[in-house]
Amino acid sequence: MNQETRITGGCLCGACRYTSGGTPLNVRACHCRRCQKTTGSAFYARVMVPFDGMQVEGPVSWYEAESGLRRGFCSQCGSTLFSARPSAGTVGIALGSLDEPDAFEPMEHIWTSCKQAWLSIDDGRTQYDEGIPLPVTAR
Repeated sequence: MNQETRITGGCLCGACRYTSGGTPLNVRACHCRRCQKTTGSAFYARVMVPFDGMQVEGPVSWYEAESGLRRGFCSQCGSTLFSARPSAGTVGIALGSLDEPDAFEPMEHIWTSCKQAWLSIDDGRTQYDEGIPLPVTAR
């Protein structure tokens, strides 16, 4: 996933559009309760890219979450579009909002300790009970 990719998409009503020319950093499906609540779904599948490669047009509103994550959505139709982490300079783009939603597949599942009981994950991808473990640094 180290080549630059043009990613385009938008909201349900068409008022918001975006383009990213950045290199995708990762693709994940998050099953945490915050992502379930914000999307109204069992999980949030997104592709993460550098924020500086994004161009966004339209009435995007941002919700400042206590976790340091900013969640972007269309203020007209309410479509979930983004999960930005300004401190890291990254933005997650909701896979369902892509013009080509099959262009990316999640590489792993995170926060599976919160997944819906009825959801069986048997796709062979790595699963983490919580977030991705931080690398251990030598002292």
